[in-house]
Amino acid sequence: MPQVERTPLIAGNWKMNLDHLQAIAFVQKLSWALKDARHDYAEVEVAVFPPFTDLRSVQTLLAADKLSLKLGAQDVSPHESGAYTGDISAHFLAKLETAYVIVGHSERRHGHGEDDATVGAKARAAAAAGVIPVICVGETAEDLAEHGAAAIPVAQLEAALAELPKDAEFVLAYEPVWAIGSGQAATPEQAETVARALREALLRARGEETAGATRILYGGSVTSQNIAGFMRQPNVDGALVGGASLKSDEFSRIIQFKKHVTGA
Repeated sequence: MPQVERTPLIAGNWKMNLDHLQAIAFVQKLSWALKDARHDYAEVEVAVFPPFTDLRSVQTLLAADKLSLKLGAQDVSPHESGAYTGDISAHFLAKLETAYVIVGHSERRHGHGEDDATVGAKARAAAAAGVIPVICVGETAEDLAEHGAAAIPVAQLEAALAELPKDAEFVLAYEPVWAIGSGQAATPEQAETVARALREALLRARGEETAGATRILYGGSVTSQNIAGFMRQPNVDGALVGGASLKSDEFSRIIQFKKHVTGA
């Protein structure tokens, strides 16, 4: 497959942290830190994924101050509207200028019983509303021992693709469940093995153009100390950052990974 230039994406998943006032303060502090560092958002895209209650506040701040951070949501309903108490429609997210939405995060799959069909339906709903789904795939330690590297993530990807239109844009995020929140990340080589298998699956399912253009993120105990190793891998195009994205200084250092990769 020809080498394609893909803009890296560093995404901060806040999970259930920070109320709307804390979110405003955090985004201001992060944007100031990146401005001081002369960060070029065209070279490394940055997105934050606050809780639903923070979205309007963050969106208003981004628009008012003309900030280049992108806004993402942590989940979405597979339904467009109706009697679905507690659900949030992709169309609601689109009205808030939400660029991305996470679907299939391991905490939704394992904590809320979401299966591949539900994840695929959520990805389809997001794409239909013009919001780019960040499709999470990954394996538990038991999956890894039983099936080997990449088998479960590839199967999850193939199930999601079955629900998505051929022209839908999406991002993939490989998150080894055994690494999330453990402080023990996968090695860059392990991440690359799975990312390469995912890209090969994309090639088989969607062809060379989609396989070459789709960004694949690594998620699972990402820090400023290990991000450079992941970003040196040819098939890793960014990171889905959890706990470290709640510390503006640390998240800023992760975003500036190119300084570590290039040695600048």
